[in-house]
Amino acid sequence: RRRARSGARDGVAVDSVVKRKAELQTESTGSRARVILNIIAAIISLSGLAIAIYLLVIGMTNATAACAGAAGCIKVLGSSYAKIAGIPVAFLGAWGYFAAFCFAIFAAFGYKRAPGLLALTVGLMFAITLWLLYVQAFVLHAFCRYCLFSAAFTFLLSGLVVAGWPARSDESME
Repeated sequence: RRRARSGARDGVAVDSVVKRKAELQTESTGSRARVILNIIAAIISLSGLAIAIYLLVIGMTNATAACAGAAGCIKVLGSSYAKIAGIPVAFLGAWGYFAAFCFAIFAAFGYKRAPGLLALTVGLMFAITLWLLYVQAFVLHAFCRYCLFSAAFTFLLSGLVVAGWPARSDESME
């Protein structure tokens, strides 16, 4: 009788160990995918930061952007919409991309609040990008190539945030 009971318990114990091992493997795969998504988001954020800094330098020095003589680019960058309350939009973009880069790196290292802050930052960037695209298309009737690249980077970041959401709290560090 003792052996029969212990055999039954051993069978349950083996089943629970197998289930737990399968759960850990699934969590590890999901966690690895999230780390990869966050690293890609960090790289895209750096690319967007480079464009934003370039546009900021162009705006601060009153130089002409290297748009291959495209009149639309000059019209957009020289418009009153290029500044909000005297602050260049490119400065806001640089801060947004820098924040997205930092939060993506923190999320890749498993910090608990980073995915939510990344989602909030990218969501705000997405909303501002939609507004700026509207202004270019329907108010100014001109497009800036660099602004469109920045918009593409923001849309890519948005897709990555959606693909990696929601992050599981038990996989994260404090």
